[in-house]
Amino acid sequence: MWSSLISKAKAGGIDVIQTYVFWNLHEPQQGQFYFSGRADLVRFMKEIQAQGLYACLRIGPFIESEWTYGGLPFWLHDIPGIVFRSDNEPFKYHMERFVSRIVNMMKSEKLYASQGGPIILSQVENEYKMVEAAFHEKGPSYVRWAAAMAVNLQTGVPWVMCKQDDAPDPVINSCNGMRCGETFAGPNSPNKPSIWTEDWTSFYQAYGEETYMRSAQDIAFHVALFIAKTGSYVNYYMYHGGTNFGRTASAFTITSYYDQAPLDEYGLVRQPKWGHLKELHAAIKSCSKLLLDGAYKTFSLGPLQQAYVFQGNSGQCAAFLVNNDGKQEVEVLFQSNSYKLPQKSISILPDCKTVTFNTATVNAQYTTRSMTPNQKFNSVGKWEEYKEPIPEFDKTSLRSNRLLEHMSTTKDSSDYLWYTFRFQQNLPNAESVLNAQSHGHVLHAYVNGVHAGSGHGSHRSTSFSLQTTVRLKNGTNNVALLSATVGLPDSGAYLERKVAGLHRLRIQNKDFTTYRWGYQVGLLGERLQIYMKNRSNIVKWNMLGTHQPLMWYKHIMINTMLSNSNTSSSLCFPVLQYNIPRAFLKPTGNLLVLLEEENGNPLGITVDTVSVTKACIGKGSCSIPQSNQFFGGDPCPGIPKVLLVDAQCT
Repeated sequence: MWSSLISKAKAGGIDVIQTYVFWNLHEPQQGQFYFSGRADLVRFMKEIQAQGLYACLRIGPFIESEWTYGGLPFWLHDIPGIVFRSDNEPFKYHMERFVSRIVNMMKSEKLYASQGGPIILSQVENEYKMVEAAFHEKGPSYVRWAAAMAVNLQTGVPWVMCKQDDAPDPVINSCNGMRCGETFAGPNSPNKPSIWTEDWTSFYQAYGEETYMRSAQDIAFHVALFIAKTGSYVNYYMYHGGTNFGRTASAFTITSYYDQAPLDEYGLVRQPKWGHLKELHAAIKSCSKLLLDGAYKTFSLGPLQQAYVFQGNSGQCAAFLVNNDGKQEVEVLFQSNSYKLPQKSISILPDCKTVTFNTATVNAQYTTRSMTPNQKFNSVGKWEEYKEPIPEFDKTSLRSNRLLEHMSTTKDSSDYLWYTFRFQQNLPNAESVLNAQSHGHVLHAYVNGVHAGSGHGSHRSTSFSLQTTVRLKNGTNNVALLSATVGLPDSGAYLERKVAGLHRLRIQNKDFTTYRWGYQVGLLGERLQIYMKNRSNIVKWNMLGTHQPLMWYKHIMINTMLSNSNTSSSLCFPVLQYNIPRAFLKPTGNLLVLLEEENGNPLGITVDTVSVTKACIGKGSCSIPQSNQFFGGDPCPGIPKVLLVDAQCT
């Protein structure tokens, strides 16, 4: 999908593609590197270059980014004496080793601008100032070391540290946020440019939280203001957010990432953001020479109004007229001419006379994204189910006399960890209260193979209690608790000390916290890979029956109608949906396997076609048939239109 997405960004007036480098993706096990498929960083850089764009490589290697463990590989956790992101020798050794490998890889392919390649900027670390104080004297010395380490790699292009106002020379300090034209104190040295590494087009969404909506007008206003104040680089975070596939999302972050970006989760153009920002980019570029070389001055046009003017040697002039009044339109006088400025807006005048763009005036019309059911899975006969076995203490090989911390035990090989034990009860059919304390994120309790209750943490509070009444039998009782993480934490100081999982258990008045426990990392179905087509029949599947907790469901065959379609698709559950890129699907014979932890019903699942159904700009009418492959051929030549997947214009 890279080529199409980069092409759409370029069409929107984007010059630079900025990307993180994901250490835990590229070195999942110490010394075992992975740079193929979707992890082919060189290929991605070369695709950017092939389309005539530049690149910013944010190596980090700590990136946060709502990415599990902040991009750090979990094996780092087990390095003796390590303290992440600190003046700590074990961490610095591995960090330098990885950063050097990435830089040398880029050098070997001549991908830095100093070699004729697309990379014009690199980033080391990420928003470190937010945690620096927690490391006391080890924080500032780490910043100095990281900056020197990066610069000494001699890429021939600048390095940046975002949200690090004291970034050591020559590393550039930059701003992240939504209003950097207002909040950024500026470069910490006169020989550094003013850059904005993250202009948040929306905000990431956690489970249980509402989608954050940011208007095209607000984004445009703050970009224009930053440029008016001599800013030279603005990166949209995100321009295309996409999907957190697999287990890549951090704790409680949903799979859909920055869907409200100019290119939505499915890679479709979202209007009016895409079109409005395209017009903004064109207006700024029309006066770029003056912005770079012109004499700069500002003056007041009113109590909440300001002019930012760039004057050339030969009388050329460009101006940004700002109205900071969020309640009303005002009329101002600039160079003997009168201009009406809408509320909270900026007008751009590339010649100091004619307004070519106003941030509050949207010409790009709104699109409507629709989801049309492509296939329903409501036939009982086509589903099969497999009950995940509940492990018993006797069958476990990992044992301990205490409760083990979840992440240290699974080592990120699975989201799941079973805690099991057995004990004797001398009263027949006794009702007791089970009380479990967990550091998160999910906990399911089973007593003698029967589901007894579930507890859940949240993005803001991962820890929780599970209290439920259980029925014990006379004799040996088997207790199993399934702890699950919903992504690993991605931020904060001392990330290596973060914990998850069960940390206390009482049944009635007996404390089992220090007891003989057995453990099983992962689920059996997971270990057997029953979701793979060539391994699906390794277990016995039954016909769909009662909807019990901890059940695997398999749909025998998915015949899709998407093989010749430009639309993306979405797997829709009654409350959740997941993006399925077309590249994931075959014309027939697709296998769908899902795990239901609690009480869901697979009969409500559909595969939907996702498309943009309305998008208009300019005059005239146009219908773009679905058969047009990525806009190959113009059915309505001469009529202006926004290039979209499966668009219909009226």
